[in-house]
Amino acid sequence: MRYLIECSYKGTDFHGWQIQPDAISVQECIEKGLSTILKRKVDITGSSRTDTGVHAAQQYAHFDVEEGINDLGRLVNGMNGILPRGIAIKQIKLVADDFHSRFDATHRRYLYRILQEKNPFWHELAYFYKPRLDIASMNAAGEIMKKYIDYQCFSKVKTGVQTFNCRIEFAYWEQQGSFLLFHIKADRFLRGMVRAIVGTMLEVGLGKLSLEDFEQVILSKDRNKAGRAVPPEGLTLMEVGYNF
Repeated sequence: MRYLIECSYKGTDFHGWQIQPDAISVQECIEKGLSTILKRKVDITGSSRTDTGVHAAQQYAHFDVEEGINDLGRLVNGMNGILPRGIAIKQIKLVADDFHSRFDATHRRYLYRILQEKNPFWHELAYFYKPRLDIASMNAAGEIMKKYIDYQCFSKVKTGVQTFNCRIEFAYWEQQGSFLLFHIKADRFLRGMVRAIVGTMLEVGLGKLSLEDFEQVILSKDRNKAGRAVPPEGLTLMEVGYNF
């Protein structure tokens, strides 16, 4: 039988979602918790793989067991009782045996937070960056992105993916007080993609990269042409969508 977990986590204390040989990950913690409570080895498959220090307000993963679980509410409570404080299980529900948390996802939505004045309460959840930025130009760059589907220029190299195509629904910035927020939604994302996009858009906002140059970066399909990857603490996976 297949079950779907909905969880959230603060990525500060973890080396990303995926299991690492010599570092603690979110996947490892959840698998150990399930295996302890269910008294059998449990492997989970996540909907997305977040990098070290990246957060998730909503993340999903599925797992299989031979026998049904009678009390899912009790399992949720048990998991929350033994997991590190940086991980929370929201719900666990039964799904079809052929459901796949990664391949059945219809979209993902990310948020990148930039904080433009020092605030000690947000230092692990936002990137402190003070320079003044041209938000209108950055939003124009977001509109340019929607014209294309190949985003190899924003992908980490040697990822082993079969295609660099992603369909972006929106990519825009908004100012909220001292926060500058970047919202992006697409059917899928490449490794390191959002942080590379933000780093390149900051070049646009600083006037170091024209909109024409930004478009040429996309057409180049060359990661070396794009900007730096911004720090992970500003990035949060906000939503994973399914056709339930």
